[in-house]
Amino acid sequence: MATIERMEVGQRMSRIVKHNGTVYLCGQVGADANTGIAEQTQTMLDKVEALLEQAGSSKEHILSATVYIRDMKDFAAMNAVWDAWVPEGFALARACVEARMARPELLVEVSVVAAEK
Repeated sequence: MATIERMEVGQRMSRIVKHNGTVYLCGQVGADANTGIAEQTQTMLDKVEALLEQAGSSKEHILSATVYIRDMKDFAAMNAVWDAWVPEGFALARACVEARMARPELLVEVSVVAAEK
């Protein structure tokens, strides 16, 4: 049986889970929920990048992402930040859905699956 490695383990979830060369990140949100969609998206992606680095991966190794956005009116602004963040030639499989968030001030959240380097 393959080893499962859990990193930054809490009572409810682990921030990183690794299995068979695949890295799973728990949902990430922006650093400051009192900012707009662009800032929340950028700081959320900064957190994803840091966690991937910690897990031995990178944004160039992302396989898929599910983006949850509070209101589709922010879709274009979120995508502007997203598109600048994803390196050219490394587009990943992605879904984006409108969702009610855990707190009303949260505008965006992402769940990521990546391959180890």
